Amino acid sequence: MTLQQLRYIVMVAETGNITEAAKRLFISQPSLTSAIQELEKEMRITIFSRSNKGVTVSNEGDVFLSYARQVLEQVDLLEEKFLGTKEQSPHFSVSCQHYSFAVNAFVDVIRKFNSNRYDFTLRETRTYEIIEDVTRSKSEIGILYVSSKNKEVVQKLIRQSDLKFETLFTAKPHVFISSDHPLAKKKIITMEDLEDYPYLSFEQGDYNSFYFSEEILSTLDRNKNIKVRDRATLFNLLIGLGGYTVSSGVISRELNGENIIAKPLAVEEYMRIGTITRKNTTLSRYGKAYMEALRRHIDVQGQSG
Repeated sequence: MTLQQLRYIVMVAETGNITEAAKRLFISQPSLTSAIQELEKEMRITIFSRSNKGVTVSNEGDVFLSYARQVLEQVDLLEEKFLGTKEQSPHFSVSCQHYSFAVNAFVDVIRKFNSNRYDFTLRETRTYEIIEDVTRSKSEIGILYVSSKNKEVVQKLIRQSDLKFETLFTAKPHVFISSDHPLAKKKIITMEDLEDYPYLSFEQGDYNSFYFSEEILSTLDRNKNIKVRDRATLFNLLIGLGGYTVSSGVISRELNGENIIAKPLAVEEYMRIGTITRKNTTLSRYGKAYMEALRRHIDVQGQSG
């Protein structure tokens, strides 16, 4: 087993395609395939399952990759410390629901390490895919919430995937609306207040059940429903249509602008927002820095929101 082989399998896992990985590694596809097969034979495991659509990481490959990434991270640290090497191309990925503090923390990590080369990924994506990304080591950290309504299903899936959930903070549900909304001057908003306004939520694809909804209270019947895929579209519709969505109340004016405000929602419910990571795995230095930045931005944005 060589460091080169470890770098090869990490690249294949990230691209999900042998041909694309070979291009990025500047080697031929047969050479890459041969190196992977030799590693699998030596370690007596199957790291990748192959099909006409590409490659996917096997269950035992998931575990192997988590250790491989740790080894490569330590090699980078050694080279940086003793050789003064600054030209590594670090990899770091986060999958999360649509939270502004998650974006701000990601920016902080990039600024902190200020590398000339890096390959970082921030995926604001669907709830089920967040769990899948971390399970498959596609992302080192995931961010989502649990509540009294979804916790049994979501936490069971987290346990079955050999992940752990750690709470960042617990929040009461808030309504996000435009600062010009007719309800903007109310101190507390009720569900009855919202009956005539469009409800906006993030579409969840094949797993579009209330268990995986990004918005709490998704089981309630509403007359006007709009589903979107990205944050910008949702906020534009909040402003343009006088719509609303339900979230944690932690809001960033830097990212979301002055036109979006958060108001407490009069319901007996909670949102426990936290991170998911693989069990028995040490976070990389980027992961540790990201966790620190998350808590910092939650404190600041929570006070301003």
